[in-house]
Amino acid sequence: MRWSKYLIPTLKEDPAEAEAVSHKLMVRAGLVRMLAAGIYVYLPLGQRVMEKINAIIREEMNRIGGQEVTMPVIHPAELWQQTGRWYDIGDEMFRLKDRNKRDMCLGMTHEEVVAWLASKEVRSYRNLPQIWYQIQTKERDEARPKSGVLRTREFLMKDSYSLDMDEAGLDRSYELHREAYCRVFERCGLRFYVVESDPGMMGGAGAHEFMAPSPAGEDEVAICSSCGYAANIELACSQPNKPAFPSWRLEEVATPDCRTIEQVSSYLGIDPGLTIKSLMVVTQEGPLLCLVRGDQRLHEKKLFRLIGEFRPAHRDEIKKISQAEAGFIGPLGIDLPILADSCLQEGVYVAGANKDGYHIRGVIPGQHFKARYADLHLAQTGEGCPKCGNTLTVECAIEVGNIFKLGIKYSVPLKAHFLDEKGEARPIIMGSYGIGPARIAAAAIEQNHDANGIIWPKSIAPFQVHLLVVNVSDPKMREMAERLYEELCRNGIEVLFDDRDERPGVKFKDADLLGIPIRVTVGTLAIKEGLVDIRVRRTGEEVRVPEGEGVNRVKARLGGVM
Repeated sequence: MRWSKYLIPTLKEDPAEAEAVSHKLMVRAGLVRMLAAGIYVYLPLGQRVMEKINAIIREEMNRIGGQEVTMPVIHPAELWQQTGRWYDIGDEMFRLKDRNKRDMCLGMTHEEVVAWLASKEVRSYRNLPQIWYQIQTKERDEARPKSGVLRTREFLMKDSYSLDMDEAGLDRSYELHREAYCRVFERCGLRFYVVESDPGMMGGAGAHEFMAPSPAGEDEVAICSSCGYAANIELACSQPNKPAFPSWRLEEVATPDCRTIEQVSSYLGIDPGLTIKSLMVVTQEGPLLCLVRGDQRLHEKKLFRLIGEFRPAHRDEIKKISQAEAGFIGPLGIDLPILADSCLQEGVYVAGANKDGYHIRGVIPGQHFKARYADLHLAQTGEGCPKCGNTLTVECAIEVGNIFKLGIKYSVPLKAHFLDEKGEARPIIMGSYGIGPARIAAAAIEQNHDANGIIWPKSIAPFQVHLLVVNVSDPKMREMAERLYEELCRNGIEVLFDDRDERPGVKFKDADLLGIPIRVTVGTLAIKEGLVDIRVRRTGEEVRVPEGEGVNRVKARLGGVM
């Protein structure tokens, strides 16, 4: 492909609104343009990258027996109403009415449509198992689109769905997808973790996410390099480091104007880990006191999974129940059920005295108050792994894929049944599996770039070779470049030929920005000595070879480039 005939609108400066590296470089390299917040046009180079990724996905899905289908973007509301998600999902869903005033929505995902289709087409256990997949546009009214293609309102997704007779079949389909996804991300050149995750709005019995580590990631994962434990921070457990517990007797101590853990621990000259943080919330069943260690943070999603909907208690509610201002409440003598983090089952602490300006020192959980214990705290870097006890690391990551065991959540309300060997009707057991091709592209850039631009993994690079002619006005130089271009193409190598009448410095900067794996330069030495330069973008390694050896040397270099 000749640059002079191709749309590659590169930019020298970062877009003002961009924060993530991938956002900056995708815009500067002419891969995408933003039409509106969270809505992007993929330009020719960006489209080539997406096609490379989609081809890898298709190969791996077909390898596990997937059958490609295409389902509509617009859905009748009745399907979503039958599963309840029409009411459970908030403003993220695009809702509309057709000309007959029927409620419709734009699909965020397709579990309902798959269950509807299965109810019509799957009759017998002989029709199972099935794996259906599509690469389709999804719509989500994201409240805060950001980070370029990482958080958008319209996006492409490969979603697949398994249909099985029983849980054992679901386990097999789930494992097939897990292995296929690992191959996809490996082939795309990503570093990634497979982590336990929260099923969220998808529901079901279990879920895993595929996370590509990156500072641009909006998720956090807890990783143990010793035993391989990996979990989304929303589910991650940890063993907090134990402080040295003093031999305190139970006594009330004055803590004037000390309402925060930092103020109390500083005033008393103690480690924050020797304090108890008391947080009053209001549930559907009434007020509840939640306790975590002073150096820990309450994880609200863990709490939600335990108690359901809740809200923080208001100041007047706290005062009425505890007789103290917020900041001085504690578990002793309070007439409330208490839910405490598991790490508080041992030790001696300082806690609020339910009296303004005072705390109680020497509090021993289990002896001085009774509580129900559960994992409530947010895992942090440096804490112990829940499996092996070695040190956890918490890092940011980009979610590039997810897999869910749905069970019968969708097949029952949509009557997706099959007849078993005894002729009895049973609900189909479903699984759901998603990959974001654009997120793969962005994660690849986040993990593979330098100060000059993108460094594409060769499997998803828009082209394999960037052929650059220093001076197109020189007939001998141009003639050699044309010969190389034709020979590279004849050998099945994808070439971007920079044949622009542009200054060499501009061409070299653009070549580094685009990040194509191999650059071949035809310059002054081509005329004087018949030599061309071959440079590997990732390593910067450069060699000069005779023109006649150029194609073979390029092929050899491509074989060794990631």
